[in-house]
Amino acid sequence: MSGLLADVTGNLGSIGYGLAAIGPGVGIGIIFGQGVQAIARQPEAYGLIRQNMILGFVFAEALALIGIALAFVFRT
Repeated sequence: MSGLLADVTGNLGSIGYGLAAIGPGVGIGIIFGQGVQAIARQPEAYGLIRQNMILGFVFAEALALIGIALAFVFRT
């Protein structure tokens, strides 16, 4: 019987991406949570706050999409 690590087969990139997707998920939650709080405190700045929220969401989501693409490109 060989060691357990020698018996692992398949693509471990999917597990790595699953763990890496936690970061953008937390980031998106923080972006929208703080954005809603900022709008509640200062409703007259709704347009600017909403614009910055969407921009932050796009950057965080882009990191997640790059991560899933790299999981398929660099297979181990």
